[in-house]
Amino acid sequence: MAIMNPSNIRVKAYVNTAPFYLQPIDMKPQPANPEHKRMKRERKTIDYMVGIYCTGHHGTNSEICIECLQFRDYAFMRLSKCPFQEKKSTCGKCVIHCYNSDMKLKVKKIMRYSGPRLLLHHPILALYHAWDGRRKPPHLDKMA
Repeated sequence: MAIMNPSNIRVKAYVNTAPFYLQPIDMKPQPANPEHKRMKRERKTIDYMVGIYCTGHHGTNSEICIECLQFRDYAFMRLSKCPFQEKKSTCGKCVIHCYNSDMKLKVKKIMRYSGPRLLLHHPILALYHAWDGRRKPPHLDKMA
């Protein structure tokens, strides 16, 4: 039986020599946190934008129509499954497009109509939405 000599043991150590500010920043999917203030604001913004669109196109005043209600529920569901959660940019700048093709066309139509009008109806949300649009979209870490 051979005696273990410390000089015979090799240790492989991998050290990243790049400075921390040059290392890539990739994000892992975030757990859903519907209570975060950023996610609450996103839901509120979607709700107002769909309401503005429905009032302008479908003539509703107090409640939104069934079609817009279904779209709003779909948008809320997609928002709750967003892998970036509170770290996200606006959906238009996102690297992952999670809306299916017909809903993607509908969201573009709704946002183009209600985006400028949001400044009149709710200027604070419009400013927050514009500020969030200036955020750099995060990159999703590749899962092994």
